[in-house]
Amino acid sequence: MLDPLSNHTSFLPATFFLMGVPGLEEAHLWLAALLSTMYTVILMGNSLIMTVVCVDPALHEPMYYFLCVLAGVDIIMATSVAPKMLSVFWSGNGIIGFTACFTQMYIVHTATAMESGLLLAMAFDRYVAICKPLHYNTILTPQKILGINAAIVLRATIALIPLSWMVSSLPYCGSHRIPHSYCEHMAVAKLACADYMPSSLYSLIGSSVVVGIDVTFIATSYILILQAVFSLSSQKARHKALSTCGSHVGVMALYYLPGLISVYVDWVGKDMVPMHTQVLLADLYLVIPPTLNPIIYGLRTKRIWDRLRNPLVTSFPGHHFVNPQKDSRPKQVFVMGNRSTEGV
Repeated sequence: MLDPLSNHTSFLPATFFLMGVPGLEEAHLWLAALLSTMYTVILMGNSLIMTVVCVDPALHEPMYYFLCVLAGVDIIMATSVAPKMLSVFWSGNGIIGFTACFTQMYIVHTATAMESGLLLAMAFDRYVAICKPLHYNTILTPQKILGINAAIVLRATIALIPLSWMVSSLPYCGSHRIPHSYCEHMAVAKLACADYMPSSLYSLIGSSVVVGIDVTFIATSYILILQAVFSLSSQKARHKALSTCGSHVGVMALYYLPGLISVYVDWVGKDMVPMHTQVLLADLYLVIPPTLNPIIYGLRTKRIWDRLRNPLVTSFPGHHFVNPQKDSRPKQVFVMGNRSTEGV
């Protein structure tokens, strides 16, 4: 798939060279320090979330399954770019092999598509939990959770195969210097000495369709959630739900907006946006959401935070949790009507 077996084999370079952030070379060390901090948070935070969910049977529920998969995708997405970016920023070593470059490109695009699908699945989970709490366990069965995750993975992996083939099969007989800090699709495709518009058009249409569908359903879910929340009689529960939904929407905005801007800038107004701004936008949307997701979706989730209060939870899988009687409480997040509400 990523091995470019085409008539252009004689034009394939052995390596590319990543330039980092063109125009901000003097800031590379500062960017390296920032990225190092964020990557550490990504690895530790997401690994902690995955460990807590795996070792605590009380968290074996749809919401936490999705959260666990999201944490794994975040680690994969960040790890596909962060180590090489750090090498570029710290030492200026931007050399990357041809196959490694397109493998990185495929992983990045696949992981971002999975992330979008998971955000949609989590929004649907919250809709069912808040708006249809009495049917939560019958709607989101383990079989359906597995099917949803499988569909997310298949959609991402299959959709990105044509793009990877189109870009990797182009002849690269000119400059091998990529004006970017990772093998971003358009930055690489523009180095080809052939027409790269088919791959660019596929990327634009594919991104628009996937993101458009996901964002539409996510927005619909949260609109219905907000309608349900405002019908609650408890002001405290209403405030708690709005705070949680606001945090989720904020993370989604930080994920979708920079990515969409970086895609559409190549088509409209690219001369109006400095190159270093374009590169930073493309970089940030790969590292900011994985950094914030463990905090927003994990540490702000009460049941996970309760487990993290005891450090033995993650160190000794067989350790008994504090206050185990709390684990028997209902799995719904909100119960509509006159009954009490439970915050996330």
